[in-house]
Amino acid sequence: MEEKIVTLLNEMSEYLSIPQMKKLQEVVLKIFSENEADKQEISNVEFLKMFLDAKRIEGCSERTIQYYQVTVEHLLSQIETSVRKITTEEIRTYLADYQKINGCSNVTVDNIRRNISSFFSWLEEEDYILKSPMRRIHKIKTKTVVKNVITDEGIEKLRDNCKEIRDLAMIDLLYSTGIRVGELVNLNIDDIDLEGRECVVYGKGDKERRVYFDAKAKVHLKEYISERKDQNHALFVTLDAPHDRLKISGVEIRLRQLGRRLELERIHPHKFRRTMATRAIDKGMPIEQVQKILGHSQIDTTMQYAMVNQSNVKNSHQKYMS
Repeated sequence: MEEKIVTLLNEMSEYLSIPQMKKLQEVVLKIFSENEADKQEISNVEFLKMFLDAKRIEGCSERTIQYYQVTVEHLLSQIETSVRKITTEEIRTYLADYQKINGCSNVTVDNIRRNISSFFSWLEEEDYILKSPMRRIHKIKTKTVVKNVITDEGIEKLRDNCKEIRDLAMIDLLYSTGIRVGELVNLNIDDIDLEGRECVVYGKGDKERRVYFDAKAKVHLKEYISERKDQNHALFVTLDAPHDRLKISGVEIRLRQLGRRLELERIHPHKFRRTMATRAIDKGMPIEQVQKILGHSQIDTTMQYAMVNQSNVKNSHQKYMS
């Protein structure tokens, strides 16, 4: 801020007389001092609350906001300095100590770094600090791990061993649409167009998008909806009365139990999303269309979801290079 004031005065010196320049300097410094005094009175807790409110207005989910809050609160509990005076060195030390004490991976530490960086970037954008101390703390290098998808045999095993039509409909919808588990549990019966084999979901930031499901999902959804006796408008509900809307944890537990019973490797809702993306790309769907279906704002995110099938790489090599 001081640099900006000096630049301003230097620029105006060509156009103003000496008395006018003195008056301008007096007014600018007075306003600057008042603003600084106001900012000094804001506590770290208040700064964090203002940041979280801004993220809420931007459309971040409560889950994301909670993650921001927990991450920044822990930082502020370890560094008692005012956020306007926290240095790069202090944050570097904090991140190094955090990893050492908790024994967490580089991926976890980098997630923490990104959340803290968002907080200080917001402070900089709002002119509460001159420069974010996170600018010189770069992305932490992590190993690129190719995550497994569910095999065709695995999908069929899951389908064949569902004892409840609800679970079968749930698996088919997750697999054919690639929707997030949070989007799945928020679906209502009215959101489903069985004839058009499509539905509207609300993703991160309440962004609306249309997704499509296959014939199997249509058949099983229709059967599940028709046999329902409850009056709940939610698409997926608990099996027992009072048949409340199914929660994310309910879906996760159900799929995990089914996967373990069939001795399949780590079955969870997000794995269906990654499987759908990988299969779509393997079969030739343009990455931009996969991005739209998954509801990603950045195509780089879509690329991370899709595992390149190594046998496809080998076949392509033989086709083009032999």
